[in-house]
Parts: sequence; C-alpha cells; structure tokens
Amino acid sequence: MAGKNKKKKNEPGNVVARNRKARHDYFIEDNFEAGIMLCGTEVKSLRNGQGSINEAYAGEKDGRLCLFNAFIPEYKSASKFNHEPRRIRNLLMHRREIARLLANVQRDGMTLVPLAIYFNDRGIAKVDLGLARGKHSYDKRASIKERDWKRDKSRLMREKG
Repeated sequence: MAGKNKKKKNEPGNVVARNRKARHDYFIEDNFEAGIMLCGTEVKSLRNGQGSINEAYAGEKDGRLCLFNAFIPEYKSASKFNHEPRRIRNLLMHRREIARLLANVQRDGMTLVPLAIYFNDRGIAKVDLGLARGKHSYDKRASIKERDWKRDKSRLMREKG
C-alpha cells in the first residue's frame, strides 16, 4: 500500500496553470519540460495559484526560446517592485533541444504550446511544452464524437455489471 501515493515520473506535481483547450485545438505529438525565468513577485503570484496560459505560446526571439502572452497577475503585497503581467519570459532548455524544436517548428509547420506551469519536487517553476500540430474542425468533431462514445460505453458496461 505504500506505493499508492507515488507519482509517475513525467507527471507534473503542484500544477499552477493548465491549458485545457490545447488538447482540443492541437494534436500533441511530443512533450518537453523547460525551466522558466521569473522574477520574485512572479514566483509569489504563481505560488498563490494565480496565472493563466490559455492564450500563451512559445517561440523564438533573438535566438532564445521565449514564452509569449502568459498572464501572471501582479503580486498584491509588493509595492513598487512589481512585474509586468504579460511580459515575455525566457524558457531554459539545452541548446540542442532548442535547436531541434525550432527546426521542427519552422520545417514542419508545427507550434509550441504550453500545456502547464508547475513547481517540481525541488520547488522550481517549470513549463510543460507540447510540440503540436493544429486540428481542423472535422478533427475536433471526431474527437468529441469519440470521447462521447467512450463515456456512453463505460456507462453501459457499468450498468450491465
């Protein structure tokens, strides 16, 4: 019974913000973990559970991998040393990983979508990035149809016993 509460290795713990719509709008082909450069008041806001990455995306700026349009609200207790809520934040990865990701984005018409912001076991803020390909509206309808069928099927199996 001791192993029941253990997390999987890739499962992020202490999730602060999650982009739920990303899996509906994109086919996620691969996941990557990246560190994020934050200032002190941003960390405090995230620890309070505030933040949104619903409209955020990752891309290249000046040869670096950056997170654009992520919203981390100002920390209320900070006076004049607060941060800008929608500033561009640098993502931290190995140089080879960044080069490979940016090559996939430029060549294959894919995009980098942030799926979650979380704190790892050591208390460091991380971003779960997904290498994604956009879905068409008929793909979305098929996904909804499949999800509804799975739900109905499990309901029928439960009723049968």
